[in-house]
Amino acid sequence: MLRKLLKPLFFLLMCFAESMVIAQEDKAITLVKEATNIAALKRLKTTFEEEENLLRERLRSKGLVDQWKIVQKGPSNQLYGLHDIGDDGSPLYYTTFMNPLGKVSRADALYENGSLQTDVNGDGEQLEVWDAGWALTTHQELMGRVSNAEDETGAQISDHTTSVVGALVSLGKVEKVRGVAYGAKAMVHDWFSDKREVTQAVANGLLVSNHSYGIKTNAVPDWYFGAYIKTSRDWDKIMFNAPYYLMVSAAGNAHLLKDNETPIYGNVSDGYDLLLGFNTSKNGLVVAGADAVISSDGSLAAGLVSQYSSYGPVDDGRVKPDLAGDGTLVYSTGALNNTNYRYTKGTSMATPTVAGSLLLLQQYHKNFTDAYLKAATLKGLALHTADDVGTSGPDYQMGWGVINTKRAAETIKGNGFNSLVLEERLFQDEKFELTVNVSEGEQLSVSLSWTDPEGEQFNQGILNSPDVALVNDLDIRVEKDGELFYPWKLDPYRAGSPATKGDNTVDPFERIDVDSSGGRYTIQIGNKGKLKNGFQDFSLIVTGLELSSCSLAPPVNFDLTQIDDVSVTFGWDSGTGDYSHEIWIKEKGADWQVKTVEEDHYTWLGPENGKSYTVKLRALCSSFVASEFSRELEFEFNGKDSKFLWMQKEGIPIRAIPNPVLEELYIDGGVLLRGVEYSIFSVMGKKVSNGKLDGAIDVSSLDSGIYVLNIVGNNSMGSTKFIKK
Repeated sequence: MLRKLLKPLFFLLMCFAESMVIAQEDKAITLVKEATNIAALKRLKTTFEEEENLLRERLRSKGLVDQWKIVQKGPSNQLYGLHDIGDDGSPLYYTTFMNPLGKVSRADALYENGSLQTDVNGDGEQLEVWDAGWALTTHQELMGRVSNAEDETGAQISDHTTSVVGALVSLGKVEKVRGVAYGAKAMVHDWFSDKREVTQAVANGLLVSNHSYGIKTNAVPDWYFGAYIKTSRDWDKIMFNAPYYLMVSAAGNAHLLKDNETPIYGNVSDGYDLLLGFNTSKNGLVVAGADAVISSDGSLAAGLVSQYSSYGPVDDGRVKPDLAGDGTLVYSTGALNNTNYRYTKGTSMATPTVAGSLLLLQQYHKNFTDAYLKAATLKGLALHTADDVGTSGPDYQMGWGVINTKRAAETIKGNGFNSLVLEERLFQDEKFELTVNVSEGEQLSVSLSWTDPEGEQFNQGILNSPDVALVNDLDIRVEKDGELFYPWKLDPYRAGSPATKGDNTVDPFERIDVDSSGGRYTIQIGNKGKLKNGFQDFSLIVTGLELSSCSLAPPVNFDLTQIDDVSVTFGWDSGTGDYSHEIWIKEKGADWQVKTVEEDHYTWLGPENGKSYTVKLRALCSSFVASEFSRELEFEFNGKDSKFLWMQKEGIPIRAIPNPVLEELYIDGGVLLRGVEYSIFSVMGKKVSNGKLDGAIDVSSLDSGIYVLNIVGNNSMGSTKFIKK
């Protein structure tokens, strides 16, 4: 049943025409739009427009209207601008998270000639960036692929924006500035109407957005830090109504600034409790900065949180930031001129490293399935596969660790083979259970991720409020032989302590790690209380599994087994695994045709007389994992007079099976060799056996040693050596 559930809808066919690729992309976006609540987003957009009009009046009453939509430069060349007025009357300023002054995501594994042997670079995909101003779109790294949105009052070409966009999509004319998703396109907006503009963009199918800015930490009262405020709630509402959209934002650079004098944990110099605004939403992905060293094999050799990177927690104790990217000494595009480059650092630069990697994972998944991942799945994959740093489990410095795009892609690739990536729905008063086999010595890791409805309430002035923002409290457990395993969790009042395991009541992402001795484990998913709307969609990611007996070795004994005037039949050893095979057929000079076969043979009715064909076979171990190909069969079809192409060339070797042989020898060539004469010679040239091929050749009477076997037919011949045991 599980195999049928995971059976692929589509496989990546190398022979797809360009028009087919375009059709796939259109279908994938159509699926995204169909899952998006367009009506709710339209209402949200109208609400945000009305709020902007009210904001203008509030700014006027405070004498601040002249500062709205004006970007200014701070003491360290950081940009800032008045964005809103808080419910308590505090002016809220957006600021960039980059200090004027790499890429650790392992995204290069997906590039052409990368370790995953794919060619994923963002080509055909688009993300959108909200930032302090415009990018220099005429820069030689960005020209033709980066666009600025319609001009707005106060907009300006920004070094910060140009560097952020460069880290995402720079073409790589200068190799070391190549962006993470260097094949993608980007649309750039300024930050003043970010909620309204994002609402419109996600209605059109936006998957990932980058936000390398946030509220200025030295311009708000202490109660704002870690608080789930109206802005946090608004962004959660957007993401809940657009389940394929993920907001990726920078944690900030306030760790050393001592701006929160009454943190939820420790004292001001400890640097905890510094997240603000949309960074306290539940459904977005918040990125910390990491100083990381990557080994030549792509593994994380060392990793520390960058000294500038803002720490969590948020007030209700959720894990924030979510994970970390490389934000130190990143070389990227500058806005001085069209060939300007500069070194930068900050969580502003760590964020596009992550956002670009997530877009590549969307493209990678779509290439196999003709569909994108839901945002909860994408976020869950990133957190599930991140490189853990320091003590086991998450922390309030770098969340779940340093992003590892390669491992996330491998988890997608192994879906149904040694991993599971499922998107399901939990209804009120129902339970979801799944029993899996775990390989001995493997760590079983199980993650539950969901996009939660916006919080029922939001904070309007309470310092370090313990009110929980989570609405639908899903729970995951793993059970084996009566023993229950629980997910990781953190305590905001002991923010510097290692994570523990227990009932997590605050996070919309839960992960269980079990050092397994192998065997059968049951995954259980349920919920507490009432589910809003009566159900909750969720994503399940599991690694460390043994789901298939499929071998990654090529199928054996692939051969022509029958032929007549209108068809050819191919056969092979199916093995003992419950899996499919994929047979690839092409006419000489044409594209491959691909058929999925459940049995251990396939009859093809398509050959035409006088034409030459090549055929090969591979096993399908999952939706994404296939074995290596078998040998290729090349033949010219003429009904029962068909012949292998190698038989038209004198002296081309044939193959004896098995080799060495004890009693019976077969010639690799199947039905096309029946009736052909064979001769066996000793190494001294003496003929020791001859006859016509009709199945196995009896060699049991031969002495041990090396022999040469010749076949002759149709004025052609082939030969091979074999060893008699």
